Amino acid sequence: MSIRAMFELKGRAAVVTGGARGIGRACAEALAEMGADVALVDIHQENLARAADELTAHGSRVLSHLCDVTQPQEVQTMAQEVQQAFGRLDILVNSAGIALWAKGEEMTEEQWDRVLDINLKGTFLCCQAVGRAMIAQQRGSIINIASMSGHIINKPQPQVAYNASKAGVIHLTKSLAVEWAPYNVRVNSISPGYTATEMTMTVPEYHQGWTALTPMGRMAQPSELVGAVIYLASDASSFTTGHDLVIDGGYSLW
Repeated sequence: MSIRAMFELKGRAAVVTGGARGIGRACAEALAEMGADVALVDIHQENLARAADELTAHGSRVLSHLCDVTQPQEVQTMAQEVQQAFGRLDILVNSAGIALWAKGEEMTEEQWDRVLDINLKGTFLCCQAVGRAMIAQQRGSIINIASMSGHIINKPQPQVAYNASKAGVIHLTKSLAVEWAPYNVRVNSISPGYTATEMTMTVPEYHQGWTALTPMGRMAQPSELVGAVIYLASDASSFTTGHDLVIDGGYSLW
């Protein structure tokens, strides 16, 4: 197999949660450009429809599916319907997530539950539902979007729940990688640093501090993360599992 062919995804079916915008949207577009059929999964209907329309320009089949990743039945239904439509499930990118800033001593139980439910429980439910199909076909690649916040403590914003949830995603990734390796189902994660998305752009007052703490002196663009996703989704990474790839411009090196 040629090096170019190792990265090709033609004929494969991908699911991207949080695919309507931000990092998920960039990953979905990259997968479609590399030839994969893509199912966009999100709770934002308007953004979902717009993203689906734009992705069809790459010539791949594109589905959009409204789904709350914290609801097991919705997730199971989504996985079944996408598998029925595409005939298979080869790639899962778990990008659905939220950030919430609250001091540990002031955080409510509701705030804690919301962050952990979406970021960690939602990632697990999607891994479980799609993973069952991958196990049955003895092939698949799951890429969970974690964060450098699963490795370090950010400042100045207090985000104990977010940090804990992303650390959980990293260890969930490693745990499933070991369990599912006998089925040729690989599970990896990427841990981005500060990235210019709709979420981070709402707080420009923090940007100077964040970039000052990043050796490369700037935030990432979502497009700078997708190369890692394509690598992990493709045959180029056929012997890579249980790995968390940090892409943070050097932030965590200090």
